Amino acid sequence: MTVWDDLVGQQVVVAELRTAAAAAAGVLAGEPGTGMTHAWLLTGPPGSGRSNAARAFAAALQCEKQGCGECNACRTVLAGTHADVRAVSTETLSIGVAQTRELVRRSALTPAGRRWHVIILEDADRLTEQAANVLLKAVEEPSTRTVWLLCAPSTEDVLPTIRSRCRQVRLVTPSADAVAEVLVRRDGIDPEVAVVAARAAQGHIGRAHRLARDDAARQRRDEVLRIPGSLRDIGACIRAAANLVDTAAAEARETAAELDATEADRLRSALGAGPTGRMPPGSAGALRELEDRQKRRAKRIQRDAMDRALIDLAAFYRDVLTRQVDAPVDLVNESARREIEALAAESTPEDTVRRIEAVLACREALDTNAHPLLTAEAMMLTLASP
Repeated sequence: MTVWDDLVGQQVVVAELRTAAAAAAGVLAGEPGTGMTHAWLLTGPPGSGRSNAARAFAAALQCEKQGCGECNACRTVLAGTHADVRAVSTETLSIGVAQTRELVRRSALTPAGRRWHVIILEDADRLTEQAANVLLKAVEEPSTRTVWLLCAPSTEDVLPTIRSRCRQVRLVTPSADAVAEVLVRRDGIDPEVAVVAARAAQGHIGRAHRLARDDAARQRRDEVLRIPGSLRDIGACIRAAANLVDTAAAEARETAAELDATEADRLRSALGAGPTGRMPPGSAGALRELEDRQKRRAKRIQRDAMDRALIDLAAFYRDVLTRQVDAPVDLVNESARREIEALAAESTPEDTVRRIEAVLACREALDTNAHPLLTAEAMMLTLASP
């Protein structure tokens, strides 16, 4: 077993990062190490494994054998406890200046061990413009033994001045068969369930795992796939939009509730709450700051839930289009074959393309903070129109 084993369908990327890790070891030994650089930008579609690739590369940089998967360095990096590897992501919609300045400060420190100081920024696409400018200087003038690993969906999601200073590594969407194989091998999922979940997740490894394990997630997805057949009149469109938004909000509340309670308990304990729960003077500000952060996280969770539903909806119409043009490809939603073929027979490919465009337009509008319900209603009306 090595640190590269869970990078599904990324053979080209693994080969490139292995070569770089070997070059990095050469740098430490006094060799030129031309295959290694101080800043990397790992891009790829959601679920392709950008963060996993960054962690595997970080482990290989800290490992004497470039990623054996067995040594203490590999295990601690993958567990998130290595002293010289800092992984940062955000649970909110953006990464601000203060957090970025702290990362830059840490990047200037000397590694505690004998190798590299690695900083993984999992959501580089969520940097605010001011935060990106703060990061730019650190990437332009790096410390000698510091390596930056930035992750983003695409190169266009990162400030041009930053990406021009990074070596770019592009991950691809893994095939459904590759995702199913890792679900069976790593997670012990039944092979038939793994194949269905992998196909439904369209190469998103994390979502495939969730669909294979979580009955509620499968039920929510089934409800989304029933939307196209329910849009018979304006009232049905309005109801479908409200249900979509309400379901996303409920999922966000459910996901956030346990996290919020745990965080609040830890903060109260750290601030010295008494046995009766009475808080010491001066703690109100810290509690308000936590509540504000939790609200921002809930907003992101709701938006992500909406986005997953829209991806499923687009995949349904993709299946409709493949039937209309007789494309020799498998359906993403085999369980909805009857509904897909019925809609394919009663509409044209032009209708289907227009509907896919309406779903994608809804996703883009939500990214610009458009009102979720109004945006969903407009989309539903377009989906229903002949």
